[in-house]
Amino acid sequence: MYETHNDLSESIRSRMIELLNARLADAIDLRLQLKVAHWNVKGPQFIALHKMFDEIVEDADEYVDLIAERAVQLGGIADGTARQVAERSSLDEYSATGGGREHVHAVADVLAAFGRSAREAIEVAAAANDQDTSDIFTEISRGTDKWLWMVEAHGQAGEWTHRPATAEDETERHPRH
Repeated sequence: MYETHNDLSESIRSRMIELLNARLADAIDLRLQLKVAHWNVKGPQFIALHKMFDEIVEDADEYVDLIAERAVQLGGIADGTARQVAERSSLDEYSATGGGREHVHAVADVLAAFGRSAREAIEVAAAANDQDTSDIFTEISRGTDKWLWMVEAHGQAGEWTHRPATAEDETERHPRH
C-alpha cells in the first residue's frame, strides 16, 4: 500500500481497498455484459434496447472510475485487468443470446445482482467509518436501481410480462377438439 496523508487508519484503508477491488471486478464485468447485450439484441424493440443498453454502459463506465479511483486514493492499486475481473467477479456469466425479451431479463438480473452488491458495500464501508466510500456506493446503488427500473419496465406489461401459466392459458394454446 502506498503512503498517503489520508487520515483513515491503514487497517481501514486496506479493508476498503479490498472491498473496492471486489466491486471493481463486478463493475467491469457489468459493463462488459451490458455491451454484449447492446451488440446482440434482436427483435422489434432493437433500437430502443440497443440505445438503452449503451446508455447504461456509459453509467457503468462512471461506476468503474469512481471505484478504481477511490481504491487508489486510499493508497491501493486498482485491479482491473481482464484476468483479475474474470477471477474476482461475483456476477453470473451473461448467457442471453436471443431476442429483446431474453436480453431484458438477463440485463435486469445482472443489474439486480450488481445493485445488491453495491448496497452490501454501503453497509461494510459505513461500519468501517469510511463515509466517502459508503457514499460512492450509495451513488452507484441509486444509479443502478434507476436503470433496473427502466429495464424492468420493458417486461412489466404487454407481451413480455412474466405471469404464471394457468389452466385457461393452456387451453387457449392447445384447444381441445
